Amino acid sequence: MKANNYCFILLFTCYFFCFEALAGEAEKKTKELTGLQTKIKQINSTINNLKAKKNSLIAELKTLDIQFGNSAIQLKELKQQIATINSTLKKNQQKINIKQGQVDKQKRGLERQIKVAYSVGRNDKLKLMLNQQDPAVSGRILTYYDYFNKVRLKKISKIDSDLQQLHSLKQLQDNESALLLEKLSKENAEQATLVETREKQKKLLKKIGRHFDTKSNQLKHFKSNEARLKKLIIKLQQATDDFPFEEDVVKKFSKLKGKLPWPIKGKILKKFGAKRSISQWDGVLIKARSGANIRAVTGGIVVYADWLRGYGLLTIIEHGKDYMSLYAFNQSLYKSVGDWVDAGTVIASAGQSGGQSETGLYFGIRKQGKPVNPEKWCRKTR
Repeated sequence: MKANNYCFILLFTCYFFCFEALAGEAEKKTKELTGLQTKIKQINSTINNLKAKKNSLIAELKTLDIQFGNSAIQLKELKQQIATINSTLKKNQQKINIKQGQVDKQKRGLERQIKVAYSVGRNDKLKLMLNQQDPAVSGRILTYYDYFNKVRLKKISKIDSDLQQLHSLKQLQDNESALLLEKLSKENAEQATLVETREKQKKLLKKIGRHFDTKSNQLKHFKSNEARLKKLIIKLQQATDDFPFEEDVVKKFSKLKGKLPWPIKGKILKKFGAKRSISQWDGVLIKARSGANIRAVTGGIVVYADWLRGYGLLTIIEHGKDYMSLYAFNQSLYKSVGDWVDAGTVIASAGQSGGQSETGLYFGIRKQGKPVNPEKWCRKTR
């Protein structure tokens, strides 16, 4: 009996210590799990913060790109207005010079008449009237006097009229000069805004670059942008499938293969299918001067004109029969959704929006939503 009690106590003691050991191990594991969960939450929080920050930076880039584009448009318009005012000033000055010459000439002629009249004598007319020897001669001379007086009065009236016109021209010149100074001041302000915006863009691009410093991040970035564009094109095609494109307005795009003009003159920096980081170019990248005109390759309707992530300020033209042309990285957009354009119409200006490091035009062609090589569709260049 005592042996049984002893065995029971020994068993109970072993069980107790084992239980304590297991409880301690469980508590340790629970603490480790809690710590791991905390770390996971912290990592998720950091990832979410980074994503939010990245999205915030992209949104800021969009704002700066649009702001830069609008400022560039205003600056271009101001330059055109200034050129027009300068032309008007030049023409006005020519008119002033001509009118001033006419007035001076008339004044000299009037001065000569006055001198002649003075040299003949102020009392000649009275003497002739009192001279009764030859009334016929006196009458003719009096008629001449009246004629010369009328001519002088007419010249005086003409000089007065020309002087008034000259005054009006000079007043117009002063007004145009004041307007020119105002436009020049605005031009300087817009130029300063452009420089400031460009500096902000550069700093922002450095920040964004830190988020895409690894190849895996770059791949995700490009794939995400390509998927976003593909989704947009499908959506646009669906929206324009039933749009009535008239044959006389839009020539069949398929017949223009190899005949299309290039949207801008410049060297092709990246060919279709060329390596793009660790992705591929689904269009061509054309080197271009900042602000250079970009033209529609053929007629169609603008179906997209806005900022798109990865492509910056983008214009898409629907040409009917499942064909579209794309123009990206623009500095400014000149056409809006719904605008009809003809071949050669200026639709945008070249830039480096969307985070590009240098100025250029991304030009792409889509057939039923799929990329095709623009070099096979555009004319061969030397």
